[in-house]
Amino acid sequence: MAKPSYLTAPRKSANLPKGIPYIVGNEAAERFSYYGMRTILVIFMTQYLKNAHGELSPMTDAEAKVWYHDFMAWAYFFPILGAILSDAFLGKYRTIIGLSIVYCLGHLALALDETRTGLTVGLSLIAIGAGGIKPCVTAHVGDQFGASNNHLLSKVFGWFYWSINFGAFISTLLTPYLLNQYGPHWAFGIPGILMFLATIVFWLGRRQFVHIPAGGKNLFQRNVQSPRPSSHG
Repeated sequence: MAKPSYLTAPRKSANLPKGIPYIVGNEAAERFSYYGMRTILVIFMTQYLKNAHGELSPMTDAEAKVWYHDFMAWAYFFPILGAILSDAFLGKYRTIIGLSIVYCLGHLALALDETRTGLTVGLSLIAIGAGGIKPCVTAHVGDQFGASNNHLLSKVFGWFYWSINFGAFISTLLTPYLLNQYGPHWAFGIPGILMFLATIVFWLGRRQFVHIPAGGKNLFQRNVQSPRPSSHG
């Protein structure tokens, strides 16, 4: 079976790249899922967490804060690995798709398992997924533009960041209500569904995107072997 052919360089056009709506739609749904989950995380750990027997076994406030901040720390560590994976091995599109699936599995674990096991698995996968795609998505926006339409970049990034704030705003209002009215399964499940939809939307745009190939091992070799400025002036 022949491999699908994708654009590897921007088309010469003064118009908006065709892949941009897919990226903006993906980002709104992804940010809804992330901030929605994060908004109710401490409340879940201190009021709804159960043990293996299905009995309530909540954390103390202090313990929940440690879990929350550890999760945040890992979520901001994994962009390093996501950038390496994208630039050296897989390229941005495949990195985003692959880690988005990991991200979805994390939401699924939180939605289905209200114990510490589900919490550990869910937060670990979400930290890997959300952190790993963080350095790729914004750069992927820039990849869609060439010299003939780069005057539209500021407008598109305005839409891009508006979609982030819109998704985050709606989720911080909705998920506490879902938790209070319907419990953790739905409160974590709805953000998970949104993350799944975000992944589908991004996949649908695959033939419209510019796919910049990964640099491979040569990327590291160029960085290591590049001449350094002389210290002797």
